[in-house]
Amino acid sequence: MSPEIFFDSEIILENDIVQLEPLCEKHFEALLPTALEPSLWLFTIQKINTPADFRKYFDAALTEKAAKKSYPFAIYHKAKQQYLGCTRFGNIEFAHKKMEIGWTWIHPSLQGTGFNKQVKFLMLQFGFETIGLNRIELKTSLLNLKSQRAMQKIGAVKEGILRKNIINEDGSVRDTVYFSFISSEWPEIRKNIFASV
Repeated sequence: MSPEIFFDSEIILENDIVQLEPLCEKHFEALLPTALEPSLWLFTIQKINTPADFRKYFDAALTEKAAKKSYPFAIYHKAKQQYLGCTRFGNIEFAHKKMEIGWTWIHPSLQGTGFNKQVKFLMLQFGFETIGLNRIELKTSLLNLKSQRAMQKIGAVKEGILRKNIINEDGSVRDTVYFSFISSEWPEIRKNIFASV
């Protein structure tokens, strides 16, 4: 898939539980209640405390998509019939057949339920099986142990720590832990870890 086709496509990823839709203006109000959950932003670079904060974050995501830098999604819970989170493909480098899955936040009530596993499976499957990537990265704050455990639980390999590589919006300095999936390992991970998805 060429970069032009990728960014100009209406990519919808779904199964019986979740649907990932290209983020657009209609999602702002629907996502606002979840975005204002304080616990979602404890370890993130940008903090969301007000609707204005979320508007800035939301518009930046749409601007990145327009600039062909990332592809953000709204996460729809089919049973609840609600939009309850966001995620995106970012740091996209088609020349090197790699990208990152990140900027993921999901309503706290869904954390630990397996819902995010459904989301990650759809994105990994699309990345490896539809567009033929060699590598998919994930990263998180060194302090975010919960996120690190979740990444390892779905088969991501911890690669290392970039020390003091990001300055958060509040001025604090972040160490970042990198994880990855690679194409040669994906069939076994899909079979063993995502067999029930």
